[in-house]
Amino acid sequence: MNSIWLNKDDLKEIVTVTFTLFAVIDILGSLPVIIGIKKKMGDINALLATAVSGGLMLAFFLIGEQMLQFMGLDIKSFAIAGSIVIFILGLEMVLGLDIFKHDENAKTSTLVPVAFPLIAGSGTLTTVMSLKAAYESYNILIAILINLIIVFITLRSVNFLERMLGPSGIAVIRKFFGVILLAIAVKIFRSNLGVMHV
Repeated sequence: MNSIWLNKDDLKEIVTVTFTLFAVIDILGSLPVIIGIKKKMGDINALLATAVSGGLMLAFFLIGEQMLQFMGLDIKSFAIAGSIVIFILGLEMVLGLDIFKHDENAKTSTLVPVAFPLIAGSGTLTTVMSLKAAYESYNILIAILINLIIVFITLRSVNFLERMLGPSGIAVIRKFFGVILLAIAVKIFRSNLGVMHV
């Protein structure tokens, strides 16, 4: 029974990689940020955000290390830069600051910071690259596609989720996930700076 398509090992790999990417992307945890961006900058184009973040994941999956090397960068520097943007977003959420300036162009806010670094952030992109060492390429691509579908559905449902949670629910979740976002940013920063090892 040499099935080429979706044998037991493939299914196991797809499930593992899908859940790994889902945890790293954390689209549900990013909901308060996305709702806040939508209020400040207008509706987010779900299809564009999904397509751009999917394109970034695919690009990094195929030629990530070569791209960074070509620009004279390394993965650690890229991850630290992404962590700083995530940290600023977390500060906005916890302290009620307005660091990201209002932009009348909704397309701009869809690309930054929604597509990058919220969806396809440094953690996601470096995870995609590192998964190649342990799993079959086609299983990783299937897992990426599954996660992009989840991202698209979530972004399309932002208005519904906002109504369901209400202002007080959003405020509580926003502050809670702001702290989580700060912690994730610090973790990415520390692990890539390489100076905190004892």
